[in-house]
Amino acid sequence: MSQLIQIAINAIALYVAVVLVPGLEFHGEWWKFVLVAVAFSLVNTYLRPILRIVTLPISILTLGIFLLIINAFMILLVGAVSVQLKLGFTVADFGAALLGAIVVAVVGFILAVTLSPARFAGRMF
Repeated sequence: MSQLIQIAINAIALYVAVVLVPGLEFHGEWWKFVLVAVAFSLVNTYLRPILRIVTLPISILTLGIFLLIINAFMILLVGAVSVQLKLGFTVADFGAALLGAIVVAVVGFILAVTLSPARFAGRMF
């Protein structure tokens, strides 16, 4: 159940990013967008932890700001997969991916705290 909630959160966050960021576009049916959200969730579940470990020294030096760069690359990767699978999600350039990563991070955090506050009960302060 937790994975389904995470896919829904990612879908909403990606949708908000597509609406707000000029370089992110989606053209297609709603079920294709759900597949894009599933791909984004899979990339974040399996690839992102490996990249976080590999880039730990630079993340420490930049006080975690480099994690936004990792998130931008995850959005670029999902955009490339979407183009190959003809899902309709495109990313224009790295700048759009970086702005999209910021939007996805903020919206995803707000939704995660709102939808499952028990996960964040001891982490806030």
